[in-house]
Amino acid sequence: MLSILGFAMIFTFLFLIMTKRISPFIGLTIVPIVYGLLGGFGPELGELMMEGILGVAPTAVLLLFAIMYFGIMLDTGLFDPLTSKIIQLAKGDPLKIIVGTAVLAGLIGFDGDGSTTMMIVVTAFLPLYKKLGISPVILASITIMQIGITTLVPWGGPAGRVASVLKLDPTQLYLQMLPGMLISLLYVIGVAYFIGLKERARCKKENIDFISMQTAKIKDAAIESATIENIPSADSSLKRPKLIWINFLLSTVIMVAIVLEWLPAAVLFIMGTALGLLINYPVINDQRERLAAHAPNALAVVCMVLAAGIFSGIFKGTPISESMAQSLVAIIPTDLGAFMGLITAVVSAPALFLIGPDGFYFGILPVLAETAAAYGIDTLALGTASLYGTSFGIMGPLVASVYLLTHITGISLSDLHKHAAKWSVGILLIYIIVGVFQGTISL
Repeated sequence: MLSILGFAMIFTFLFLIMTKRISPFIGLTIVPIVYGLLGGFGPELGELMMEGILGVAPTAVLLLFAIMYFGIMLDTGLFDPLTSKIIQLAKGDPLKIIVGTAVLAGLIGFDGDGSTTMMIVVTAFLPLYKKLGISPVILASITIMQIGITTLVPWGGPAGRVASVLKLDPTQLYLQMLPGMLISLLYVIGVAYFIGLKERARCKKENIDFISMQTAKIKDAAIESATIENIPSADSSLKRPKLIWINFLLSTVIMVAIVLEWLPAAVLFIMGTALGLLINYPVINDQRERLAAHAPNALAVVCMVLAAGIFSGIFKGTPISESMAQSLVAIIPTDLGAFMGLITAVVSAPALFLIGPDGFYFGILPVLAETAAAYGIDTLALGTASLYGTSFGIMGPLVASVYLLTHITGISLSDLHKHAAKWSVGILLIYIIVGVFQGTISL
């Protein structure tokens, strides 16, 4: 009976968020409470919800201050010289422009905010694509693939969701994913090189003199595109070009400290946010304005993570999850139980694409984790495997940022899927192969 109640709770949650009847925040909060009451666990719910919230609190703090920190660094113009240099090096060559797109998206993407990466990369390169007649679908595809990889940083959405559901440290997930991420980033650059060769040949065939294009004109075009494509330009008064090396050093120290685990990532970003504000905006009113400017994005993410704590607290604190896992164990052939990591990795791609990250991570992953535990599979290994399909999830129709990308590049969602999905299969395979060598995936 509890198993049926649990599956009904999952299906109700998935149905409500997929049909957009409620937001993930409301679904994660109200649905488990209702089913917890129906299951007769009313007196225990308060304590279980509090345990769940305390379990995800470190993740919530990490995401809050990471979003704040990177928002402040973008305000200061930390990434502006990098963008300008890549455009300058491209010199109008289609091959260099497309490879430059992959490099810039891969580097900027480590801020964990896909929307910001889209704005910066598209603003920089769309005029060049248009000038040479290169399809914007290529620009969008390369960008979304790199975002699908870099969004796996500890302060990104997917790792935060998995960590909150399975009560893991996002940094642990990141370190497990890092080898596959680095190889995948190089793979996308390789894909960009292959596409760039074809575009270079096309330009030569059409007698487009791309070598003679002047850098000054390229920069002018990039500036104009910010207005033409309705991409909001940054407030120049917020830029801090004289402090760029200090900001770069600060960011580098934080990244190194995260990888080497000198301090908890949440603590590092709290310190980084405080130092970033003090160094770049010493006036108190300016500090308040910067915090207020980035608070909406940070608050939305933190609310969702805390709500996920309520969901997981009720789901795992009651016998519901254990009963569901036993039901699945009874269905899955014993011979396949040891392959739950591989099954999760393969299922994650279509599931993330079709039902979205909230539906998969909050609705399906807990059940998979409980089932895998019955076969002795480590929670960290399963959580890592569940992230392998992120490159497909990031371009799914339920992810809001993908519509920003299609809007500013002027392409259709179906065209993006047709072009990017075939290359994203390679990213999934890279993760699985690396996972086999790491022991995350058992064969």
